[in-house]
Amino acid sequence: MNADVTDRSAIVDGYRLGYLTAGDAETDRTVLLLHGGIVDAAHLSWGAAINALAEEHRVIGLDMLGYGASEFPDIEYTTALHVDIVEGFLDAIGVDRASVVGTSLGGGVTLGLALQAPERVEQLVLADSFGLGRELPSGDLSYAAARLPVLNKLSIALLRRDERLARASLGGIVEDPSSVPDDLVEDFYAQLQRPGVGRAFRRWRANEVTRAGYRTVYVDRLSEIDHPTLVLHGGEDDLFPPRWAERAADRLPEADLRIFEDCGHWLPREKPAECNEAIAAFLRNE
Repeated sequence: MNADVTDRSAIVDGYRLGYLTAGDAETDRTVLLLHGGIVDAAHLSWGAAINALAEEHRVIGLDMLGYGASEFPDIEYTTALHVDIVEGFLDAIGVDRASVVGTSLGGGVTLGLALQAPERVEQLVLADSFGLGRELPSGDLSYAAARLPVLNKLSIALLRRDERLARASLGGIVEDPSSVPDDLVEDFYAQLQRPGVGRAFRRWRANEVTRAGYRTVYVDRLSEIDHPTLVLHGGEDDLFPPRWAERAADRLPEADLRIFEDCGHWLPREKPAECNEAIAAFLRNE
């Protein structure tokens, strides 16, 4: 990011949400970027995209409730809550309609918004999206981890102590942790130091993960989404398998699919140039 990106905040349902904005505020071509879960924020997942997309759009990178610079309330978190908060955020900043780009959890929220308030969405981009399948990445181990939030707390406490461990931990979402730029690792490490970090994810995971798999699955409703949609996915994503993306592209009425080889779950940061190029071309209807 550079100096053209501005930090702002808005109040939604009594909660303060932080967001980044860049580009022409007067244009009616608005792009809303939604990040993933665990320990994430707009500048982490989308820091390489904001300026690139701002050349032709007003770009808004939202820190969802419980993440980044937004408030960390001690409440229950669900996918439905995030969808409601994002819709309220659009109201709060005076945006009637936007193209919504979401990665991981943010992809699931994007889908939920398109189904709940289709009139608010222009185009969709789903990058390694949640909500496209039920099966858990590690089966019973994932279920057990969701029932034991102390494990996530201990993991974060450990990663806070050593930036090298923080980099190594990214191996769960990228193919090659050594390829992650130092400044991004530093930003991730700084995010780990924030009080309350991880709470929103733990609460969300406790609600979403059941013995039968993820609770929120939009597969059977994809035919209801008639917005132009770009489905992007890392070919080596171990969290959400590429077959989810392929199935979604088949079921969405107006979808394009692109699978990125040698790429794990964090597509916007593993393949930033290619990802940005694909999104920009899609938004231009090329």
